[in-house]
Amino acid sequence: MNLSEKMLPIALGEERSDLLSGYVLGSLFFETSTRTRLSFASAMARLAGTTLGFDQPLGASIQKGETLADTIKMVDAYSDVIVLRHGAEGSARLAAHFAAKPVINAGDGAGQHPTQTILDLYTIRKTKGKINGINVALVGDLKYGRTAHSLAEALALFGAKLIFVAPQMLQMPKETVRAVEKLGGKPKIFHKVEESLPDADVMYVTRIQKERFPDLAEYQKVAGAYVVDNALLKDAKPDLSIMHPLPRIDEIHSEVDKTPHALYFQQAFNGVPVRMAILALILGASD
Repeated sequence: MNLSEKMLPIALGEERSDLLSGYVLGSLFFETSTRTRLSFASAMARLAGTTLGFDQPLGASIQKGETLADTIKMVDAYSDVIVLRHGAEGSARLAAHFAAKPVINAGDGAGQHPTQTILDLYTIRKTKGKINGINVALVGDLKYGRTAHSLAEALALFGAKLIFVAPQMLQMPKETVRAVEKLGGKPKIFHKVEESLPDADVMYVTRIQKERFPDLAEYQKVAGAYVVDNALLKDAKPDLSIMHPLPRIDEIHSEVDKTPHALYFQQAFNGVPVRMAILALILGASD
C-alpha cells in the first residue's frame, strides 16, 4: 500500500517511469473482466512494460482442447509474470505448480481475489486514514462473492470491525467466518442493510452473482434483495463511504453516484497504482 501511494503520480500520467521496461506480462482471462484486466494492462504500460495474452479463450488453443497446464507452460516461456483469471477454484495455485514464473490470482471462481483485496485496503486507508477500528459492512452475495472472502480475512488481519449483511442462503461461508475469528475478529451478522447503517463507516456492496448459482430458481429468490439508494442513506453516517468491486447491476442506484458517499469509481481507479506496486515488487523492480 505504501508503494502504491508512490506509484500514484505515474498512474495518473503526471510522471513517467520505465521501471518495468523489457518485462512482459502474460494476461490470461478465461472469464470476462473489465477493471482487473485493463488495470493490469494499464499498470504494465505506465511502467513501460508489455502485455500479451487473451481476454477470452475463444482465439486460443483452449478451444482445441489444450489443458490449463499446457497453456500455462507456454505462456510461462513467453513472459516474466502471469496473471490468471479462471472459473475453477484453485486454478491459480494449480497454474503456479506448472509455471516457473510468478502467477498472480486475478480471481478463481468463487474462491479468492487477492489483488482486489489489496486495492480495497488501500482505498479504505487512503479515504479513512486507517483500517484498524473501522466498521466495515460487507453487503450482498457473501457466499459466492470472492472479493468478500479475501477482504473479510484481510480486514480482520488489519483490525477492522466486520459486519456481514446477506440473506441467510448467501451469508459468509463458515470457513471464512472461522478464519476471521482466528484472526481476532468478531463479526456481527445481519440480514437487513438497515441494521448495519448506524455503525458502518464503510459499506462494501457486492452484486448477487447469477453465474455462480447452480440453480437459477435459487438465484431468483434473492435477486434484487438489496438496493442502496438515497432514501436508505438518510439514516447513514454523513461520512459513510460506499464501495463496490463492480460491475454493479441494480444493487446501487445511480442517484448515489452524485453523493459524497460514492467511492466505487475511485476504488476502481486505485487498481492501477496498486497493481503497479504488485508487479514491481514481484519482479524485484520496486527500487
